[in-house]
Amino acid sequence: MFRRSGSSARRAAGVAGAAAALLFSLAACAPSAVEPPNSASPEPTVDPTASAPTLQPDGSADDNLPLFTAVADAVWASEQRGAGRAYIDALIAAGFDREAMQVTQDTSTVGNPAESLQFSVRWGEKECLVGQVGPSTGQVVTVVMPQLAEGRCLIGTTRSIDW
Repeated sequence: MFRRSGSSARRAAGVAGAAAALLFSLAACAPSAVEPPNSASPEPTVDPTASAPTLQPDGSADDNLPLFTAVADAVWASEQRGAGRAYIDALIAAGFDREAMQVTQDTSTVGNPAESLQFSVRWGEKECLVGQVGPSTGQVVTVVMPQLAEGRCLIGTTRSIDW
């Protein structure tokens, strides 16, 4: 058996006490794995003054990004998620200008579904609303970007939107 001196024992007790206090404080901060019985989960609240995004023809690209994103999210949630035409048709239905749109191919050069599909709407003289979806992203990604040369939004070859 080991025998400790008085100061050594007090120091060990102090360290043990500090460690216990630290563990207790950390445990108090950790999320509980089990919810206590009879605890009511808060109901989601809906702001009655909030409304669905709408097209703002006189607004900026940033003003219209919420609608662009909502439209893309709706198509992504449908069975048409991999069809570029579905995004374009939905954007047209929401009021965006068909003549200002671009979309990439749905399939690769060997006929496989595209890993990534991009679509865009030119907004004004300097900006673009750009969306990207597909297995490579796993979700809808939308952003406002500056226009490229000649008023284009997407780089490379895009599909004709003449349907």
